[in-house]
Amino acid sequence: MTQIADAPIDTVRTPADRVEAWLGKFNEALAAEDPYAVAALFVDDSYWRDLVAFTWNLKTVEGREQIAAMLTERLAQTRPRGFVASEEPTDSDGVAEAFIAFETATGRGDGQLRLRVDDDGEDRAWTLLTTLQELKGYEESTGVSRPMGASHGSDPTAKSWAERQEDEAAALGRTVQPYVLVIGGGQGGIALGARLRQLGVTSLVVDKYDRPGDQWRSRYKTLCLHDPVWYDHLPYLPFPANWPVFAPKDKVADWLEFYTKVMEVPYWSRTECTSASYDEEQGRWTVEIVRDGEQMTLHPTQLVLATGMSGKPNVPSFPGADTFAGDQHHSSHHPGPDGFVGKKVVVIGANNSSHDICKALVENGIDTTMVQRSSTHVVKSASLMKIGLGALYSEEAVQGGMTTKKADMTFASLPYKIMHQFQIPLYDQIREQDKDYYDRLEKAGFDLDFGDDESGLFMKYLRRGSGYYIDVGACDLVADGTIKLAKGGVKEITENSVVLEDGTELPADVIVYATGYGSMNGWAADLMGQEVADRVGKVWGLGSDTTKDPGPWEGEQRNMWKPTQQPNLWFHGGNLHQSRHYSLYLALQLKARFEGLDTPVYGLQEVHHLS
Repeated sequence: MTQIADAPIDTVRTPADRVEAWLGKFNEALAAEDPYAVAALFVDDSYWRDLVAFTWNLKTVEGREQIAAMLTERLAQTRPRGFVASEEPTDSDGVAEAFIAFETATGRGDGQLRLRVDDDGEDRAWTLLTTLQELKGYEESTGVSRPMGASHGSDPTAKSWAERQEDEAAALGRTVQPYVLVIGGGQGGIALGARLRQLGVTSLVVDKYDRPGDQWRSRYKTLCLHDPVWYDHLPYLPFPANWPVFAPKDKVADWLEFYTKVMEVPYWSRTECTSASYDEEQGRWTVEIVRDGEQMTLHPTQLVLATGMSGKPNVPSFPGADTFAGDQHHSSHHPGPDGFVGKKVVVIGANNSSHDICKALVENGIDTTMVQRSSTHVVKSASLMKIGLGALYSEEAVQGGMTTKKADMTFASLPYKIMHQFQIPLYDQIREQDKDYYDRLEKAGFDLDFGDDESGLFMKYLRRGSGYYIDVGACDLVADGTIKLAKGGVKEITENSVVLEDGTELPADVIVYATGYGSMNGWAADLMGQEVADRVGKVWGLGSDTTKDPGPWEGEQRNMWKPTQQPNLWFHGGNLHQSRHYSLYLALQLKARFEGLDTPVYGLQEVHHLS
């Protein structure tokens, strides 16, 4: 995973020797509070990614100059110490790798280190990941410190667990205001709610649906996860060993409902937020909600939008759409194929949702045409699992000693700036292995790409969150013509057809807009006004200056899981992996503020794009 061509290999010292020697110098330079001495221990093209531990932010600093600048501002208050290898270091083509542990003035952290031999023959750090794992004095009650649960002895005033739960639920939002209000009760909101519960932060998760998991239940009936189970665990409670590799959406929904209950997440269903405004003087929000028909006002200090990484559905406005006589809807509202038998369906778009929907339609004998307006990156699910994810998230990885936490740490330790360099060889391997498959698709007229720099699916997801399909069978149906393929932009819609820019007319009784989603700050605009949304700016993307991810370079995901330019407003979400991993760092930032700790943010992200 971290191979470097022609890297010098140290054949004398073991990886453990190399890591121990470097960490010794690192600890000495930190103790001396000498930022430039610390920075000198890194190679010129180095990367230090910090998740909250040093910066109270999610921040990557690149090169010695940026490392020294960050430490100049943060070293005295952070007071880091005790960096040690937490397990036996390893070697990867001359690069020494180690999981590490350390302390700061306020917490304990874990991370990962990679050392390489510099031009002068000395070991220097190439990549360093530091993550805050817990706050001192506010540790979670787990393991040996888990709660007793029962009250032994005689106490005539004692209340049962159920009674205490009822009292807490009755008070929340009425006599007790949530410190954190999480808007959105999908996997992101639920995972964060569980973290905050374990940290003792008074919080509330609200969602418009009737039950937790309804976000999944409401989608088309054939929907399954495209990511494998090892990638998808939620905090504290992994899926059982007999869980399917790719879980059906209703099974995921039931798990989320069960998880919410068993993790005691304070959760209000059938609750819709109608507006939110921030009081700068009081440092709190006023949020108007309607819960089961009852209008209520909440005053949280912190507001988290967990309304889905993809944001609001993007429904294009094509000329003539208002004249269409049939049914037209966005893919997020697609019910499945049952009601469309005997009809002609045109699906506009050619990414994940489009392929899934088209596959289900043709398997029910429905005449279906996919309209591809731009090229799509496609990768077979089996190839992605084996080559793209297998080293970290697979049964073989688990059997080899890989834990979810170590896999997450390893993935997080690769700086976004150079991640594409490690992805390109993987997708070259996939492209060679599956050459016949790609040839058949191209012969059918399907436009393929592997990203602007050939780096494939993960980078497309991180940069723009769209433009790909993980193939679970639909591509064979495109290649053999079962799913009809049309290409080009849409010129107009008539009463009973879709007309493309080249004049091609596609008869249609149903139009499905598999046209993706806008930025998450669209939800902020709806709730708080465009001024707040513009103050925050675009959500998601890295600033890679590739398609749909305009520069300048950001270094981290825009506005996700970290402070924004709007005080006390946060964004949380992503896939199940990100909801699990990053919920910890967001929860710790919120916990620190809840307890009144000093949390000076280093490198608060500037706004370069409004949406």
